[in-house]
Amino acid sequence: MRNETKRQREAKLNACITKVLNAMKPPEIRTVAEWADKNRRLTSESSAEVGKWRTSRTPYMLDILNSFTDPKVEHIVVVASSQVGKSEVENNIVGYIIDQDPGPILFVQPTVDDAKKYSEMRIAPMIRETKCLKKKVADPKTRDGANTKRQKAFPGGVLVLAGSNVPHDLCSMPIRYLIGDERDRWAKSAGSEGDPWELAVARTRTFYNRKLIEVSTPTVKGASAIAKAYSLGTMERWKTQCQHCGGYSEVQFEDIRFEYDSVDKDEEKIFDIKSIFYVCPICGGVSLENEVKKQPSKWEAEVPEAKELHKTRSFWLTAWVSPWATWESIILQFLQAGTDSAKLQVVYNTQFGKLWENRGDMDSEEDMLARREEYGAELPDGVLVLTCGVDTQDDRLEYEVVGYGHFKEKWGIKKGVIMGRPDTNEVWERLDDVIAHKYTFSNGLSLGVSLTFVDEGGHFTQEVRRRCRERQSKNVFAIKGASGSRDIPYTSVPKRQKIVINGQTVGSVWVYEIGVDAGKQKIFDDLRVQTPGANYCHFPRRDDYGKAFFKSYMSERLTYNEKLKNPWRWEKIPGHERNEALDCRNYANAAFAALDPDLDAVEHRLKAMLIGTTAGAPKKKSPKTARRKPTDTAYSDW
Repeated sequence: MRNETKRQREAKLNACITKVLNAMKPPEIRTVAEWADKNRRLTSESSAEVGKWRTSRTPYMLDILNSFTDPKVEHIVVVASSQVGKSEVENNIVGYIIDQDPGPILFVQPTVDDAKKYSEMRIAPMIRETKCLKKKVADPKTRDGANTKRQKAFPGGVLVLAGSNVPHDLCSMPIRYLIGDERDRWAKSAGSEGDPWELAVARTRTFYNRKLIEVSTPTVKGASAIAKAYSLGTMERWKTQCQHCGGYSEVQFEDIRFEYDSVDKDEEKIFDIKSIFYVCPICGGVSLENEVKKQPSKWEAEVPEAKELHKTRSFWLTAWVSPWATWESIILQFLQAGTDSAKLQVVYNTQFGKLWENRGDMDSEEDMLARREEYGAELPDGVLVLTCGVDTQDDRLEYEVVGYGHFKEKWGIKKGVIMGRPDTNEVWERLDDVIAHKYTFSNGLSLGVSLTFVDEGGHFTQEVRRRCRERQSKNVFAIKGASGSRDIPYTSVPKRQKIVINGQTVGSVWVYEIGVDAGKQKIFDDLRVQTPGANYCHFPRRDDYGKAFFKSYMSERLTYNEKLKNPWRWEKIPGHERNEALDCRNYANAAFAALDPDLDAVEHRLKAMLIGTTAGAPKKKSPKTARRKPTDTAYSDW
């Protein structure tokens, strides 16, 4: 100390003072996660949990948030289920930009309405409840136009919320930050100007330090924009350590086991889940939900080099690891979806975090042949109503008589072909025989066909209409299919259509329009049901339900082509040239839907008839019942 000069002592003192002052300063914010932990507060308007934001509550978010401030990462892709907090990833990034690294932001939603709603429900509450943001974003109550639903100005930048379907919004300004929310719901084209994502990305090219963020729930395999973006990045999955073997694996539906009971109530199934557990795919060790969620977890990249090659990190996350979604709630949604493909797709996308794939994953044609059963009579027990579907070809009519019972259980009763041109009397007289036939149970009671739908498509439209008008008293109606959209109702109110023969109008007839695409989807949904009961399809072990029937019955599959106006199309599977059996069943099902009979009343009458027959008592017929056969009661209720 004695040898130190005055200048040296002053330098040491200044260094100590600087050290103390630095210690007194708040720590420098380096990442989005640090910023959110310090500043964010969640409100009841936008979150299930209210209060201070904690990244530790959702540890899988740490790497996602921090990749935003990684100078080696330009593009972030997040594929995520619902209830994992994916919207908060975007919100925290927006908040960080406004407060720490300002610049122009374009935040794109599927539509303008979605953008307005997101601004009101997500962005506005975040700004209001975050002090550092509230100071920098203009008060919405002022009249200077700096803070509107779709535009919020702040020092050094502006946040613009846009819709993917409005090209002007995507091309009107240079932007440094691009955030795309729910990418799989975006318009395929912004007006006539092409891919909206590419239009928006073009606005960022003047910024060397740009950031691109894509976030979405996955949708359909082969048609998912977010899945394509994910494949360009590091392809990271959140994996959990097994408490038994120490290995890391992703929690997936395939490894979840559960036991449950179900009861039928008011034509609905009520499920009671008894137990749920997870089976490690590595060692087979069994763990409970709370045990799995307490285990260490981490992101593992399938293509780590993509960070250097493409400057892209991509993450895939499912609801199984969410702190808010319980496994029981997820499994209940799955069970309640049953065999409804539309509902199942929602569960697969929003809960399982899986792409929905129309794999045609029902039994094969050979499996269906083996599934056939002996009826023991023309009508097996359970059938309450019969309908008939008829497909019209240039040289024949093909038909199927189908039986229906409670809870939409179905029985194939008779499949046949009537050869001959549809403009000849003999063909229609033979169809009359099919419709007029009394199909019998083993106890001697019988049912007739309550309603018949005949396809008027093809080259004999007017002839079919004329023949159906002649048979209207037999409950035979013409139908035309409406395809190209899964949203068209299965059946509609019939409309009067003209009958034109040789250029002259000879009358009119009632014609039903049916949504054939929706009907086909229901047919294939029903084929997936494996247990007799609700929605199950029975087939007799007979030649008319042989291999040729099932080849025709299972002849189509649902495909997706994003270039078409209506991208979903049913197409024939290669090697399945004929689809008449599928069409006949579709028309028969539509007839039952239009009929909408009171099955309880029909069953009650059949039982009363059986009791009367067994007792040998003569039946008393009022003038009304004398004019109406018991086998026709199902249609009379309609």
